[in-house]
Amino acid sequence: MGEIGEQKMKILCLHGFRTSGNFLRKQISKWDPSIFAHFEMDFPDGIFPAGGKSDIEGIFPPPYFEWFQYNEDFTEYQNLEQCISHLCEYITSKGPFDGLLGFSQGATLSALLLGYMEQGKILKEHPPMKLFVSISGAKFRDPSISNVAYKDIIKAKSVHFIGEKDWLKLPSQELTTTFEKPLIIRHPQGHTVPRLDEAAVETLKTWTRGIALSYSQSSLGEGPIEACERVNIENLEEGKKLKKPKNL
Repeated sequence: MGEIGEQKMKILCLHGFRTSGNFLRKQISKWDPSIFAHFEMDFPDGIFPAGGKSDIEGIFPPPYFEWFQYNEDFTEYQNLEQCISHLCEYITSKGPFDGLLGFSQGATLSALLLGYMEQGKILKEHPPMKLFVSISGAKFRDPSISNVAYKDIIKAKSVHFIGEKDWLKLPSQELTTTFEKPLIIRHPQGHTVPRLDEAAVETLKTWTRGIALSYSQSSLGEGPIEACERVNIENLEEGKKLKKPKNL
C-alpha cells in the first residue's frame, strides 16, 4: 500500500459536555494505539467551566468544562458564537489542523465547524479539513444554524460511531447524511466512547492509514489514493430500550 512519511497529521479533539480534554484522551486511549499512530492529537479543554454537576464526578477528577450551553430540547444555545470564535482562534494559532475528532457535544460542535468551513463562513484561510471522527454526534436543530451549516454535503472523510443503546442513536444517524460517503461503525453500547472489537479496529486502522498515506503522498507531489468509502459493522443487541442520560 506504500509507506507513510514521518510528518504527522494534526487532529483537534473536542470533549463532551462537562468533562475535559484529559478525560477524552483517557477515553480514546482504550482504542488500539496503532489506529492513530500517524496522527498528532490535541485535547484542549472547553472554554467554560462546568455550570453544574458532571456525570463523571467520582470517575475522573475535575476540573470539568463545557463548550456552550443549551436548553432541554437542544434548540436554543448560549455562548455558541463565543465558543466558535474561540475555536477558530485556537485552530489558527495552534494549527493548521488536518481533522477533527469529537464526542457528544464535541462531535456536534466539530460537525458544525466543518459545515461552516464548507460554506466559507469561518477559517477562510485555513486548509480544508481532511477527516472527521464523530462519536455520538448530532446536528444543531435551530434552523438559522442548520440551514446554513448543513446546506451542502461536507466533503471531509468521516467516520461515525453509532451506539445501539445511545439516546443519540437517531440524531447520530441523521448526522451521517450530511457527509460524503461516510464510514459508519455501529456498536452495541450506549452514550460512550466504545470499546472496539477486532473487526472495528481493523476497519478504523485501514481508514486512518488510507488517509495518512494519501496525505503523505500528496505532500510528496504524488496522486492521492482513496481510503475506505463506506463500511457498516453490525454488532447490535436486539430488543433493548435506549436510555437517555442527562447531558449531551
